[in-house]
Amino acid sequence: MSPGDVLVVWKLDRLSRSLRDLLFTLEAITEAGAGFRSLTEAVDTTTPAGRLMTQTLGAFAEFERAMIRERTMNGLAHARQAGRHLGRRPSLSGQQRAEIIAKAESGQGSPAQLASLFRVSQSTVQRVLRDHRNRSIAA
Repeated sequence: MSPGDVLVVWKLDRLSRSLRDLLFTLEAITEAGAGFRSLTEAVDTTTPAGRLMTQTLGAFAEFERAMIRERTMNGLAHARQAGRHLGRRPSLSGQQRAEIIAKAESGQGSPAQLASLFRVSQSTVQRVLRDHRNRSIAA
């Protein structure tokens, strides 16, 4: 940044993830002779009161992020306890996985051919076969 430049952000918490980072960033901006402006908060870092307000807003933004994270983790834990599957849906059903294993073991297709047949990536087919081999070895 050059002297006279103004860094503009939509919201203060978009500038950094923690109050510590915010303070270091604002100090670097000040040392460069530049200014800082947030479009949603009335922030003026050129005055002592403005710097205090920025630090206070930064502390509240960090607190808000921590609360969101805590609520999200709590919700995920409750979903797991309720037996819900989290994440992306499997691209293959159990029956399709069994077909891939049977065809591969009988030599009816390479992983690339099976991937094309089941409309999945070759790595998905290889993962199905690897999981099957690992289960067979463990049993």
